[in-house]
Amino acid sequence: MEEENKTTQTVEQESKGLSIASMVLGIISVVLFCIWYISIPCAILAIIFGVIGKNKGAKGMAIAGLVLGIVAIAIVLIIILTGATLISSLF
Repeated sequence: MEEENKTTQTVEQESKGLSIASMVLGIISVVLFCIWYISIPCAILAIIFGVIGKNKGAKGMAIAGLVLGIVAIAIVLIIILTGATLISSLF
């Protein structure tokens, strides 16, 4: 009985940790969107950790990290495409 409680607590802590990591990485990726080489890897990890954390049970922070990761990738892609369009229109 006691071992089941420890196992359940370990799984809950692991999924909670993944969800927190997802949210923190998502926030970092949105805040640092101008530094694309930091933002994109953080956003990808936020999405991965968010999906894993959501599937293991801790949903709130996992969904927040997932959404922030997707938003950060979208912002970076919009900035890159806008910059490429502006540069190509100059020449």
